Amino acid sequence: MSLKGKVAFFVTTNFHKFSEARHVLAEHGVATAMLRIEAIEIQDDNLEGIAKASVRDAVEKSGLPVLVEDAGLFIDALKGFPGPYSSYVYRTLGTRGVLKLMEGTDKRNAYFYSVIAFHSPERVSPKCFHGKVEGRITLNEQGNQGFGYDPIFEPRGGAGITFAEMTTAMKNRLSHRAQALRKFAVWYRST
Repeated sequence: MSLKGKVAFFVTTNFHKFSEARHVLAEHGVATAMLRIEAIEIQDDNLEGIAKASVRDAVEKSGLPVLVEDAGLFIDALKGFPGPYSSYVYRTLGTRGVLKLMEGTDKRNAYFYSVIAFHSPERVSPKCFHGKVEGRITLNEQGNQGFGYDPIFEPRGGAGITFAEMTTAMKNRLSHRAQALRKFAVWYRST
């Protein structure tokens, strides 16, 4: 039996991200395994460029069909910051630091954007899938589920609660990552 269209390896060191991806992909009959390799992460203003560079590197190192995700939180009041630098900003400032940057502003609109890049040894170039969820930055941290910026991001259509107050299933109905993964899964199953 061919593995093509059945299994993809998700390159990440973040178990929470992998768990969300595994649930979404399973809905579409795509099995996934977490692949812990150090893929390069270039600095770029474009999430797709970052994801493509990482997925190419991961395929070169593993020889497997792999998925890489790069995502960012884009905050209107901060002119799109932290955007593609979200991971670094989270590691250095955390959610409290971002809330501090937003003190005194009523303009709290934000969105999460995700790029899922797929590549395999048989492909000439990576294929990308995108997802976006609009929402707002809360005034304080709320909830203890999820990871990253989840405690301060309240998605539109999310019943007025943050991602960190949702179960994985609830979050996967709305999230940027789940949107991009669903697009990938539909395409992957058809190839």
